[in-house]
Amino acid sequence: MAKTELAHRTLHVPSEPNPALARHAHERAQSAQNRLADRITAFSGSMAFVYMHLAWFACWIGFRVEHYPFGLLTMIVSLEAIFLSTFVLISQNRADARRQALADQQWQTVKEEDRQNEELLELSRQILELTRAIHAKSTTERVET
Repeated sequence: MAKTELAHRTLHVPSEPNPALARHAHERAQSAQNRLADRITAFSGSMAFVYMHLAWFACWIGFRVEHYPFGLLTMIVSLEAIFLSTFVLISQNRADARRQALADQQWQTVKEEDRQNEELLELSRQILELTRAIHAKSTTERVET
């Protein structure tokens, strides 16, 4: 099978969502404020947002809503920038919370794997002790006979 065919097939395989991220998304979706902030952040990070502003600025200037130096437009855009920067910070906080949820889950996995490794080491020690005991007994019986 060619690499490109394999890559094409694996792109369409649905991956199981990480349980920690699913829990985090569910908890985040419980708050109307979080849902609103997520929608605003998603829209303000899109090309539709850019095109809307290009059209708005072109109309503002083209229809001569106000004269140069566009004081009202400057004030409106400045206020918008303040709010958008706040939404960027909210988005960064959300990303940090997601990373922390993943890190917490991975740490729990590491601790569980460590516990399992300790159990396996203890079982290996017991098997080694039994093997040595059997070997010693068989060696002793051979010497006696």
